Parts: sequence; structure tokens; C-alpha cells
Amino acid sequence: MAIDVNNESGRDIDEQALLDVARHALHRMRIHPLSELSVIVVDEAAMEQLHLQWMDLPGPTDVMSFPMDELRPGKEDEESPQGLLGDIVLCPEVAERQGEEAPTKHSMDEELQLLTVHGVLHLLGYDHEETDEKAEMFGLQKAILDDWRAGRGLEGPSPAPTTH
Repeated sequence: MAIDVNNESGRDIDEQALLDVARHALHRMRIHPLSELSVIVVDEAAMEQLHLQWMDLPGPTDVMSFPMDELRPGKEDEESPQGLLGDIVLCPEVAERQGEEAPTKHSMDEELQLLTVHGVLHLLGYDHEETDEKAEMFGLQKAILDDWRAGRGLEGPSPAPTTH
């Protein structure tokens, strides 16, 4: 799996954890191992500009996903075709605030890990506009993140979704 993490934010983040959680999510979703993903970490000003340009919404957001080849999860006994998943853009300042304001307070890095899985699922066609879509996407997000955390020996459940 070719995954690039590019930190343009000026903030100190756990880039290896983002790489690992993204790889884990793609493996769990049976994405072809030669597929490519880019994770870009930007500051609030850059995120605000992207949010306005692409969503016509003011202010920075936590995560944005830009799909390329519109890959979908592989079937139970097979992986998806090889391709370019696209880009996930993360904003650590927003992630830090969300982690501090969450009912189960957690770190900026934990929020960025959650947002990375969230972004991967968006790239794979998942959404949360409707109640049933939200339940499916957030349930899958939690399962992937809990599994990844358990594999790393991290205590407790993953942070509850604070996005959108």
C-alpha cells in the first residue's frame, strides 16, 4: 500500500500512527495492496480555504476527502481493483479542539487517527447524511479504530466520533 503522509501544518503530529491507521483501514476494507493514498495535514488557514473552495462553507473543518478513482471496498473473498484512492486533508488545530471538547476527552493525535479512518471511509463511498448511512459509517469507523488500537495494545475504546 503506497501511503504518503505530508505534514504541512507546522504542528508536531504522530505521522507514523496516521500511516499505520490508514494502512489498517485499507486492509480491513480489502483495498488492493498496490493502491495509493495521500494524507495531507494543513493549518487552519489552508483548511478554511479548501473548505470554502470545495464546499462553499466558511471556516476550517476537521477533515476533507477528495476521491480519485472512486474505489469501493473489496468483496468478502476478493480485494478491490488497484487504483488511486485520493487525498485526505486533516487539520490538527480543529482536531485538537474537538478532542478537548469531546465527552470522552482525548488527544489531538487520537482525533487525527479517528479522522483518518473517517476520511478513508469517505474515499470509499461511505457517507453520513442519512441516519442509516451514519449508523453504518460510524459503526464501521469505530470497529476499524478499536481493532487498530487493540493491535497496538492501547487501552480503552476509540474516541467517539466528533465530526460533522
